[in-house]
Amino acid sequence: MPELVAMFGDVLLNYVLPAILILMLVVFIHELGHFQVGRWCGVQIQAFSIGFGKELFGYNDKYGTRWRLSAIPLGGYVKFVGDENAASLPKASEPPGAECDETLFHNASVWKRTAIVAAGPIANFILAIAIFSVVFATLGRPVTAPRVDTLMPGGAAEAAGFLPGDLIVEIDGKPIESFSEIQQIVTLAAGNTLIIVVDRGGEKITLTPTPERREMPDGLGSTQRIGVLGITRNMEEGDLVYKRFSPLQAVVEGVKETGHIIERTMTYVGRLFAGRETADQLSGPIRVAQVSGVIASSGGVPALLHLSAILSVSIGLINLFPVPMLDGGHLVFYAIEAIRGRPISQRAQEIGFRIGLALVIMLFVFVTFNDIVRLAGI
Repeated sequence: MPELVAMFGDVLLNYVLPAILILMLVVFIHELGHFQVGRWCGVQIQAFSIGFGKELFGYNDKYGTRWRLSAIPLGGYVKFVGDENAASLPKASEPPGAECDETLFHNASVWKRTAIVAAGPIANFILAIAIFSVVFATLGRPVTAPRVDTLMPGGAAEAAGFLPGDLIVEIDGKPIESFSEIQQIVTLAAGNTLIIVVDRGGEKITLTPTPERREMPDGLGSTQRIGVLGITRNMEEGDLVYKRFSPLQAVVEGVKETGHIIERTMTYVGRLFAGRETADQLSGPIRVAQVSGVIASSGGVPALLHLSAILSVSIGLINLFPVPMLDGGHLVFYAIEAIRGRPISQRAQEIGFRIGLALVIMLFVFVTFNDIVRLAGI
């Protein structure tokens, strides 16, 4: 029994707690975006909650908003006065004159509602940019020269004519400064022919390899299917340097890094729907906890901040998907309302909300199943 208690405590401290802290930060910023823009637009806010379920503690601010910390730390919400549910529909019965009260969310103009809903994902992107900017300005960005040291026998690079010592300077028209940039591009390019320019003894040579899809270990006890070029970089002392940026340059680099994550994510989603990727690579809360624990124990605070930025971008993107219940679904309804000049009927919105809720629940169950299978090594 003492061993079991110790093991449970170790899991809680090293895996669950870092994951909860990261999730709470990302969710708080997301909901803060909705909250702040809602307040700027003059909409009454009933509650701001981190977590769901029973309130652990909270207080009312001078505007009458109830700030809560709730028992289930797996999300959060901002509740506007007059909203009946997560579909942001009005209550079935409202007091006389409520239909003219523009401080109620559903009575605000379509442009105000659009701004309020879009503010959550935008806040996630801003958080990611801010984290990357601070890291790049203080610690710097790790940079390793994009040089080819060895070639995988029979790999795509060898077949395309790469040689040890080649310095990769450009991929598909994009300048390359670090070996990590090559990995970012190649990972999602399985089956796609790349146009790569290398510097070979001062001569620029263009090569056209097609990365292969292979199972590669991810360092966490499982594998990922990614594009592989078949080149390696043999790290020696002094090869890895940290390049620091001025505050303004760090912000620019933060925007670029956030853009790279968005690009890679959307590329994967596009390939998934095209049948060129498989859904078993999707991860859920168990995987987040596992990765958070490994990073917390090996990489410390900077690595956890980097993971927080990646998760923040992911949550922002997921919420923009055009699925009723998510922010993107609301934005689709508002776009239709702006075009038609009147909102979609409450009945249609309720049906859309139920469909969206079912899709979100199915996705949650699916990614959790993926996590369990991956964790069990099945």
